[in-house]
Amino acid sequence: MSDRIREKLQILADAAKYDVSCSSSGSNRKNKDKGLGNTGSGICHSYTEDGRCVSLLKILFSNVCIYDCAYCVSRRSNDVKRAAFTVQEVVDLTINFYRRNYIEGLFLSSGIFKSADYTMERMLQVVKKLRLEENFNGYIHLKTIPGASQEIIHEAGLYVDRMSINLEMPTEEGLVKFAPEKSHAEVQKDLGIVRDRLIELKDERKLIKSVPKFVPAGQTTQMVVGAHHETDRDVILMADKHYKDFKLKRVYYSGYIPINPEESALPAVGSAPPLLRENRLYQSDWLMRFYGFEANEIVDEAHPNLDLEVDPKLGWALRHPEQFPVDINTAEYKMIMRVPGIGVRSAKKIVQARRFGKIHIDQLKRLGVAYNRAQHFIRCADTPKFKREQHAHQIRQQILQSGQSKYVKQLSPQLGFGF
Repeated sequence: MSDRIREKLQILADAAKYDVSCSSSGSNRKNKDKGLGNTGSGICHSYTEDGRCVSLLKILFSNVCIYDCAYCVSRRSNDVKRAAFTVQEVVDLTINFYRRNYIEGLFLSSGIFKSADYTMERMLQVVKKLRLEENFNGYIHLKTIPGASQEIIHEAGLYVDRMSINLEMPTEEGLVKFAPEKSHAEVQKDLGIVRDRLIELKDERKLIKSVPKFVPAGQTTQMVVGAHHETDRDVILMADKHYKDFKLKRVYYSGYIPINPEESALPAVGSAPPLLRENRLYQSDWLMRFYGFEANEIVDEAHPNLDLEVDPKLGWALRHPEQFPVDINTAEYKMIMRVPGIGVRSAKKIVQARRFGKIHIDQLKRLGVAYNRAQHFIRCADTPKFKREQHAHQIRQQILQSGQSKYVKQLSPQLGFGF
């Protein structure tokens, strides 16, 4: 590697670290014809939904940008070193890193230089060369450039596993204030292009035996959290809308990092992003995607912000004492999943186990339930009939004091949650 390529790599890899939407789950691309790379087996840079580690070469094509978003390190007014790869340089880096077992795939984004179509065309050339000339069958995640033409997006989708485009801010008000050259409508238009094409191909697949693969791992988006005075309710409702309207695989939340001290309107949050708030948002997202919660159950007008001391599932349970206690031996699966301390797997085990007899407390513990937390919300076969009921604030204090609350930990949101 030449000194110039090494310098470019340092600059453009560092600029890419602020984009968190690079999970590589969901692809099933197969290796063929003695090609390079297989999706799924990797080293340890990005986490999939099921907890596997996958290494990706994560870079910007260029950090030159015509936009001036106040919270972005690559904004045009920022005095930073600028660099740009050529198409062949990105291809060579990807192949060489793969052959040395450093990576298993590519995450490619870019600042917008000249125009959206010009930038997107260069990125499209990279993925086409990798697939067609280098026979690379590893994972490729491509960031869609806002405002790119439908034709380019359609073609890019044939060669990549996942596409994503950033909403940037959770509210239009925040976007107008800190990124006035961008709009949610433009992002939604591009999300709609991919969604509609996926639907078309799904319909064609019913009539035609073989149709081309198009973004097999789906699409994602990302929001910056904490740069504006949006509430958690604003963030969660925006995520819920995009899950439902655009069938997204994931919404990512990026805690605001203060990288622009010249902008007085941006909040002063010290040198670290609001990781605990970010973590609570990921937990809420998990509840919507896997536990059957609606967005307005997690946050509402009376409770617009998440409780940082307890996870959202416990917070919901404490606000709804009328739903408890849940009888483990008779309750529906969906209600069992809503009990704090019981996860999806444990709930399934409970439903299966009770077919063979009543479930007792000791059995429940062996099924993987966090009983110290769940005991306040359930009844088992051997729970005392006249068990003293506790008020929500008493339960809260007991759980916090016993160290079961997630408040004492700031876990990586991509590692999953046992709540």
